[in-house]
Amino acid sequence: MSFSPEETRRYARHLVLKGVGGAGQQKLKAARVLVIGAGGLGAPVIAYLAGAGTGTIGVVDDDTVSLSNLQRQIIHTTAGNGTAKVESAQAFAAALNPAISLVPHRLRLDAANAPGILGDYDLVVEGSDNLPTRRIVAAAAEAQGKPMVSGAVSMFDGQVTTFLPGGARLVDLYGDMDDSDLPNCEMTGILGPVTGVIGTLMAMEVLKLVTGVGEPLVGRVLLYDGRAARFSEFSYGAG
Repeated sequence: MSFSPEETRRYARHLVLKGVGGAGQQKLKAARVLVIGAGGLGAPVIAYLAGAGTGTIGVVDDDTVSLSNLQRQIIHTTAGNGTAKVESAQAFAAALNPAISLVPHRLRLDAANAPGILGDYDLVVEGSDNLPTRRIVAAAAEAQGKPMVSGAVSMFDGQVTTFLPGGARLVDLYGDMDDSDLPNCEMTGILGPVTGVIGTLMAMEVLKLVTGVGEPLVGRVLLYDGRAARFSEFSYGAG
């Protein structure tokens, strides 16, 4: 799999980066990554995966763009108000990097369709805003032996972690907690850049997993406190 002259120029900073280079960029070009949600977390993930040259990005979302999204969901625009988020994401990715492919899945993920959708991808990025969907995605990824990067945000704070096959599981992190135990952004609010911080860290985890560079957040949760401008970490499960 070779690079066109345009791709060579586009990915120049990766190609000279020790630990990535041509081999890592080839892995990115061949990668198939599924992103659950094209909202606050999914938006920066999609932007950075597309910019990095991730060959195929699938995006699952059944929602449409609304004005209240635009304070944080940076791949969507005012002109796109009312359009499907997956279509808006597809247009953004095509404009940023025509060398990659974004596959829209305009649907609500559930236990019945999740296995079939995940089956077409190498790894999944879970950026939904509810725990039931997170559990469905985690179960499908675990059953298929696929890595899952997961993030969450609320108000001024956020967190990110990575699940690998055979390692710590979602249940190790959340136990029997349900949605009523978690804050709702629609009710409590969210400072826009927090989604950018966490979404970018999620994209970083994907690039590390695909290229083999660095140590992913396996069995560890990285916490971000936006008000104090501090990161902290805790471990969970057997990882």
